[in-house]
Amino acid sequence: MSGAVPPGNGPFGAGQPAPLRVVVADDQASVREGLVLLLGFLPGIEVVASAADGREALERVAEHQPDAILLDLHMPVLDGIEATRLLTERHPGVAIVVLTTYADDSSVLAALGAGARSYLTKDADRADIANALRSAAAGLAVLDPGVQATLVAAAIRSAPPPEMAERLPLELPDGLTKREAEILVMIARGMTNPDIAAKLFLSAHTVKSHINRIFAKTGSTDRVAAARYARDHALA
Repeated sequence: MSGAVPPGNGPFGAGQPAPLRVVVADDQASVREGLVLLLGFLPGIEVVASAADGREALERVAEHQPDAILLDLHMPVLDGIEATRLLTERHPGVAIVVLTTYADDSSVLAALGAGARSYLTKDADRADIANALRSAAAGLAVLDPGVQATLVAAAIRSAPPPEMAERLPLELPDGLTKREAEILVMIARGMTNPDIAAKLFLSAHTVKSHINRIFAKTGSTDRVAAARYARDHALA
């Protein structure tokens, strides 16, 4: 385990709920150790491990099977976005709470798209962090107010251009969703995955997942076939 973890808050008596078991991951030793100390002395929370990078975070979660992980985004070896994606894939029962300096729309959307349940910035106080961890472990999402504003602004910017919205029929073929139809139109226009991700403020992984579903629904084996499908169905 990386970093010292303080002793627990004492034995939990009969009838008391088990403590929320948490892993802390941050590449800055001073921040990581401060969070470990802060959380370790909060009632009902037990820090079971800490990690200095994304790969170590995966190892600590696999080793300790915590209820939640408090995770920074920009870390060496394996960054927080990819660590979030892998944690969601390998340990779906572990709630991921992002705690980072960055609140730009690309970071927020990429983290939430990868599977993070809550997103806080590092000016959050210990009560906010504890609440986010407990809520995330209970299946709820908690977003920093600044992050909520970022998401609203990103949603407005990511709305399809009027000309695209007008071209999409009300009833889409083969069970395509509106988002899938939008991406299909972009494929037909020759846009690459990074282009689409930037245009819609989605992570590359999310765009790839949408395209895989598009190919399956349309029976397309590649982008050329998908573009042909879009033209044949008057989508592009």
